[in-house]
Amino acid sequence: MTMFPAKLSRPTRRHFLHASALTAAAIACPRPLRAADRYDRASDSDLLGPAEVLAEIKDDKVFTEGPAVDPAGHLLFTNVPVSKILKWDPVRQELSTYQENSQETNGLAFDPQGRLLACEGGARRVTRTDPKTNQREVLADGYDGKRLAKPNDICLDRAGRIYFTSRTAVDDPSGENPKGVYRIDPDGSLHRLLAWPEVHMPNGIVTSPDDKRLYVIEAHPDADHHRDIRVYDLAADGSISNGRVLINFYPGRSGDGMCIDAAGNLLVAAGLHKTRETSETLDTQPGIHLISPEGRLLAFRRTPVDTITNCTFGGEDLRTLYVTCGHLLVSIRTKIPGKPSYQ
Repeated sequence: MTMFPAKLSRPTRRHFLHASALTAAAIACPRPLRAADRYDRASDSDLLGPAEVLAEIKDDKVFTEGPAVDPAGHLLFTNVPVSKILKWDPVRQELSTYQENSQETNGLAFDPQGRLLACEGGARRVTRTDPKTNQREVLADGYDGKRLAKPNDICLDRAGRIYFTSRTAVDDPSGENPKGVYRIDPDGSLHRLLAWPEVHMPNGIVTSPDDKRLYVIEAHPDADHHRDIRVYDLAADGSISNGRVLINFYPGRSGDGMCIDAAGNLLVAAGLHKTRETSETLDTQPGIHLISPEGRLLAFRRTPVDTITNCTFGGEDLRTLYVTCGHLLVSIRTKIPGKPSYQ
């Protein structure tokens, strides 16, 4: 078992007052503050435990994503470039291949009936598979007469609505819809909620525990584009309004994927150990960022390797955070459990 301690300092009263003022500025301004300036105010409480390496993924190419826990407690996650869905059994401590030829599936989620929702990026579609019958249903593969950009991440609300992000490359390829955020209603209808230039590179997406907020990560690698988390008021009919910036990661690498705990705090996979061929800097430290509904960084846990991509809650008490991190699968124990719908 390999453990990685957090590098945190206890905040002073001066830090607290400074953080409150800067959080207010972050909501009002698209690029108010470097994310790195917040780390010295992150609490070193027991909100996030040590990072434990569970397994190493070995394949021709490795870029892990999309963790989701099934009703039996098994973790599924994706290795996108080789089109595989992998399975981690926490009881047996075993890693296996759950599905091959997964169409470059990225984000995963389970609905209340235990059916697997998948963002099949290579096929430009969102599907739902019944694990009992293995029957796969295409829920969305086009909008307004054009194919979708690659579906990326996915979540549900308590009414059974499905929300997903869709983006392909920095420039939208011809013949497909622009980068956007969509909603699939229980009747099967598809609605576009946001599109370029309202959003620049939508990635992770979650709803709040009370379904009154929709959070979307923006992760564009080019200079002077969105690298932040945006929050929208979510109405009872699934429509959104009043978009604003919750926290800004610019000029560092933004968040990628995220999940949410029962108190409404976001757990965000963000940052880099070393630069890559983009305008992203190292201002965002690599690891799990615990962010309050007000946009305050409450705690931080560093992860060992690039590139941290996503996380989800699991375990019988919903206090095990599974993290996809480069070629490693990592877990972190949390003080606050995940929102109940992760069960």
